[in-house]
Amino acid sequence: MTAKRKWSAEVTEHSDAMDLEEHVFESDDARKIATSLKRSAEHSDRRNAEPFQSAMSMLNFYINRAGKNLPQERRKVLEEAKDELRAAFGRPKQD
Repeated sequence: MTAKRKWSAEVTEHSDAMDLEEHVFESDDARKIATSLKRSAEHSDRRNAEPFQSAMSMLNFYINRAGKNLPQERRKVLEEAKDELRAAFGRPKQD
């Protein structure tokens, strides 16, 4: 279990993933999460893709790494953050 946690932390900290604000995924406000991810994606020098794709990828990475350990309420907020992120970048909402 520890190796998995270290692996995802290593990816987040040292890969070409964008630089994130601390505790960004702990907020209960989906719009605040999306705004933070957008800001990080637009200002990061550590991303390979366009800002929207980088921000959405980081959000999906966090959700997927948490897997079954992610409480339903947290998952709901993070899924709402996807819609807020799309809106922040002027992308259409997905059904």
